[in-house]
Amino acid sequence: MPSHEQHRVFLFLQGPITPFFKLVGAGLEKKQHRVLRINLCFGDWLFWRRAGATHYRGKLKDWPAFIRQYLDTEQVTDLVLIGEQRDYHKAAITEAKKLGIQIVTTDFGYLRSDWITLELNGMSAESLFPRDPQTLSDLARQLPEPDLSPKYRDSFFIQAVWDMTYHLSNVLLHVLYPFYQTHQLYHPALVYLGTGWHLLHTRLAAKKTQALIDSLHEQKTPYFLFPLQMQNDYQIRAYSKYGNLETAIDAVIGSFAKHAPGDALLIVKIHPLDPFLVDWRRHCQQLANKLGVKGRVLFIDGGLLKSLLEHTRGVVTINSTVGIWSLLAGRPLIALGRSIYNIEGLVHLGPLDEFWQRPAAPDKALRDAFIKVLAATIQLRGVYYHKTGLAAAVSETVVRLHTNQINQPHS
Repeated sequence: MPSHEQHRVFLFLQGPITPFFKLVGAGLEKKQHRVLRINLCFGDWLFWRRAGATHYRGKLKDWPAFIRQYLDTEQVTDLVLIGEQRDYHKAAITEAKKLGIQIVTTDFGYLRSDWITLELNGMSAESLFPRDPQTLSDLARQLPEPDLSPKYRDSFFIQAVWDMTYHLSNVLLHVLYPFYQTHQLYHPALVYLGTGWHLLHTRLAAKKTQALIDSLHEQKTPYFLFPLQMQNDYQIRAYSKYGNLETAIDAVIGSFAKHAPGDALLIVKIHPLDPFLVDWRRHCQQLANKLGVKGRVLFIDGGLLKSLLEHTRGVVTINSTVGIWSLLAGRPLIALGRSIYNIEGLVHLGPLDEFWQRPAAPDKALRDAFIKVLAATIQLRGVYYHKTGLAAAVSETVVRLHTNQINQPHS
């Protein structure tokens, strides 16, 4: 593992669609480190646009040999990226580990909305974050209470503009990187049109949706909550047995139909940014009808997640960050995929069929220890899409990379 006392060589691959990597790279150069970048597509170039970049225009099948030689020739010490399960990144990580190169991953924070993740090796199942309850408790005793109140605001408008600019420029200027293979499942134009229509639909139906939720609470209707992730979420594909969202939905509704208490409902809540390319409402309703639980499976679009969490009997997720919010709300939780919070005492580790009958709230002391260690080690305050929060995130990231204090407690 590289020492903070030596000048290191940082290689940045694909990162968040924001100037975050560019600014972090500039900060590391001021600390006398060498900063490199490989652009795989035009969008990568667009959000880097500084010295130290190499353009890879070869085929994906030739990438492992290329990156192996590059890492060795340039004497890279640290590989920094987002999405460790992207094909290019998986190959790069494999070669980097052979050479003893440190892997650093980043993404939106587990403690959203104004936190960013920075950790070694990878996220979710690849994370090195401790899963042992005793280890968490021992570490937590040495740490201060985290301030979870919002500190920075992000800009969804800027995020949307930058995201569209990145992906559409890759399509329009594909000739410049002719063999680039995106990790996205759908054409970006379809995603943007679908997401725009979804956001409009949600806004128009907001009052009706919230009225339905309020009615359930007023009548004290017992329900379980199943908040959907998006079909293109690599967390599902890489870190669960399902491979896609449809299979997961079928498994959850099938188990609910057979094993849930007869008085309970299942609320399936679509992800707020789902692009509407699959009619999940229709899929859920048809399956519920087929399994004889018509009227007991409610599909909702919108509504306050906080309110739903406060009243639910339990939450079913694959490995979404909603699991963290469920723990903070003290609600029973089961994670069907591999996740950072799949820890005995926090979640139901038995079969889903048992969860419906015996949902148990997380152990409060362990929950508090988990959140405390999480906030102090692999999370940092800041955002990707607003100037003030971005500056804070960049500054803290530079410090942690420069001192090589990643996955280590910070006050």
